[in-house]
Amino acid sequence: MKCLVVGLGSMGKRRIRNLRALGIHDVAGFDPRADRRDEASQKYGIATHAELSSALEGYAPDALVISTPPQHHMTYAWASFERGIPCFIEASVVEADRMLALHHAAAASPVLVAPSCTMRYFPGPKKVKELVRAGVIGRPLSFNYYFGQYLPDWHPWERIEDFYVSNRETGACREIVPFELTWLNDVFGEPEPLACVKAKLSDLNADIDDIYHCVMRYPDGVLANLTVEVLARPRAVQDMRIVGTEGYLVFDAHAHCVRYASVASPEWTHVDLGAGTVEAGYVYAEEPYVAEMRDFTEAVRQRNKGLFPNTLLDDYRVLQMLYRLEALAAGS
Repeated sequence: MKCLVVGLGSMGKRRIRNLRALGIHDVAGFDPRADRRDEASQKYGIATHAELSSALEGYAPDALVISTPPQHHMTYAWASFERGIPCFIEASVVEADRMLALHHAAAASPVLVAPSCTMRYFPGPKKVKELVRAGVIGRPLSFNYYFGQYLPDWHPWERIEDFYVSNRETGACREIVPFELTWLNDVFGEPEPLACVKAKLSDLNADIDDIYHCVMRYPDGVLANLTVEVLARPRAVQDMRIVGTEGYLVFDAHAHCVRYASVASPEWTHVDLGAGTVEAGYVYAEEPYVAEMRDFTEAVRQRNKGLFPNTLLDDYRVLQMLYRLEALAAGS
């Protein structure tokens, strides 16, 4: 399989490593920035292209992996689809209408368009889903989920002003809310947004809201509080607490642990999630991203869209929830 990685920044380089880990070595890259092309070529020994047309025509890939800033996702996804080339797209936060149009076009064709849902591959969310579905704490009643990571720590090698997460439309919190909803909705269903407060609290040099606090009601009356912020330091924070009719469950991503207790078994049961393999300069382990790439590449090889668990329609619906939450924050 020949894979073209579109965008050779942090995520693009990760995706090159993912493909290599899966034994896919026929990889090329495209990025308009010469410094990123040079780095990817030197670090991974891949051929790179400064123009998409030369990459598509000269390299003739079997699949595209689109790892650009979100505002470019649909442009490259449409270009891939119109050439009949399957593509994978990192998490998107803008251009929902183009996303829905591409969903309808792709649904009527054999071409796979696979939007990322990486959190569903992480061991914590996977274990939470397994335990909730197994009823270890009875019926869920409510949960609190918290994500926080100081924005300058995301890419310490570059100024946040040079990174798309400092732009209001593609801001860091605005991107992470749907990123997290993708796995939360997989566990609990599709929620009704009830309230949202968002604000700029810090002196970060970015015109973005650096905290979102959201209240939602999931099916069966499950009340949820979701907080996403880009302020927490010196370490990232990511944890979840679920109250059920028969017990209590805690997921602490940075302790690599899920623990739960119930009326029937009141002592804590601990599940060690493992730390995984963390590449130098990155925060999160490689394994979930490799697993996601495996599902995408297998879906391409077998020409079976059902092998990839997320769809553009799923992403569109999540973005509609984000927009409804933002409307509530604005008082409309």
